[in-house]
Amino acid sequence: MGARTSNRKREDEFLSFNRAIPSQNSSDFHVSKRLRFSPMHQSPERPVVSSNSSVARLSRYPEVTPRFGREVHAPCRIVNYGVSTGLNRKSELRTSGILKKLEVFDEMGSILSHNYNKAKDSAMRTFRYFTKEKEKEVIEVDSDNEKAGVSEDSSIEEVEVVTNVEVLDLDNSNKQHLPSSSSQVLGYLANGNLRMDNAEKMLDSLSLNQEVVDLNNVSAYKKLLEAAERRSSKLKNLNFQIELKEKQRSFLQTLQPAKKPVEAVPQEPFVPLSKEEKADVERAFNTNRRKVLVTHENSNIEITGEHLLCLRPGAWLNDEVINVYLELLKEREKREPQKFLRCHFFNTFFYKKIISGKGGYDYKSVRRWTSQRKLGYGLIECDKIFVPIHKEIHWCLAVINMKDEKLQYLDSLGGKDTQVLRVLARYFVDEVKDKSGKDIDLSSWKQEFVEDLPEQKNGFDCGMFMIKYADFYSRGLGLCFSQEHMPYFRQRTAKEILRLRAN
Repeated sequence: MGARTSNRKREDEFLSFNRAIPSQNSSDFHVSKRLRFSPMHQSPERPVVSSNSSVARLSRYPEVTPRFGREVHAPCRIVNYGVSTGLNRKSELRTSGILKKLEVFDEMGSILSHNYNKAKDSAMRTFRYFTKEKEKEVIEVDSDNEKAGVSEDSSIEEVEVVTNVEVLDLDNSNKQHLPSSSSQVLGYLANGNLRMDNAEKMLDSLSLNQEVVDLNNVSAYKKLLEAAERRSSKLKNLNFQIELKEKQRSFLQTLQPAKKPVEAVPQEPFVPLSKEEKADVERAFNTNRRKVLVTHENSNIEITGEHLLCLRPGAWLNDEVINVYLELLKEREKREPQKFLRCHFFNTFFYKKIISGKGGYDYKSVRRWTSQRKLGYGLIECDKIFVPIHKEIHWCLAVINMKDEKLQYLDSLGGKDTQVLRVLARYFVDEVKDKSGKDIDLSSWKQEFVEDLPEQKNGFDCGMFMIKYADFYSRGLGLCFSQEHMPYFRQRTAKEILRLRAN
């Protein structure tokens, strides 16, 4: 049995000698462990020489023989032009002002690496020029300056090209963040057989002006023309629809009733009472009820303190107060005929009298009420004729409107009574026939139940609403008052009755 030499110096010399031998192929050579020697390993053909000489020292070591090549199943160095690259090599090269950062990637020494490098070089040669809006920029990529290295963990495989335009990161973890054009380029590179047509498709996907249509192409121009014609037809259809809707709207507006112009509220019917007038009204309310406060000479109606109390808030109006006030309205029109309409005011007993006969109508009972000698004018000469209508506990007003050829009925509670209008129409025909001998036809007159009128909000102001309807209509005004004016109208009516003068 041979024994291992104990000369440590010789072992170190052998190791240094063994390291100095150059390796022809790093993939086929592995550093061996320290060799064990024995005299049996010596060749019989070698002569024994002295141990002190250099020849003797070299002759003791065995000859270095290359091992047989075997298939490699682990990462290995890549030899470019016979020169081995270093481990974990990272380089930054600047070519034509373009910074290129080459990351370390692994190669498994298979055909996939060859196809990958071939496809990449083809893509880089093709991707030398691209258009950037109005100006063109030439980017030259020197593929010879790209070097590859071996990573220690064999898990990183990425190529990153940094330019002044964009960064293409081929790492699988970042593919989902790339735009669609970059993903298409990655698909072309992964195929490994990037041909010229694929390169053109890649450039089209990376083009910054994909929406720009080449007008030199006849088919593209025809498509644009067809799209423009479709849009023009749609616009024509929309214009037609707009015109149709406008005509429909104008037609519907003609069918709607015209809105009445908003009248300015007159000041005369709402002149506030002075302090003296208010004091006079309060004294009249507090006077002796049997005392006669005023007497109207033409109608011979006396107003006592008890009669006047109906004008206090919350009270119903009586016949005496209503009849005196209507007489005052007639006298007002006589004083200022240019300011007021020519009207006639029947008293509260007229309608009861005319419907008291057989069949609910008796003209003869009221025939002498409107004689020329008594009135001084005929009813046919008036613009409007006012008739108070009393329905047990409610007051309404009927109007024979000669000016507008209408029979009107006004109820502060919104009621309607066609019988009243029929009776008044018959009476007016008989009255004109009796006083002037003329036959008139009222069949063409409109019977109107006035709706847009002020309405009462309580159960005791119906008489005030009725006389104020007559007041405003005789002025030729609209009914521009409301429930809130009733307390003022009560005081004003009391003041006008006490002074026997309506304003």
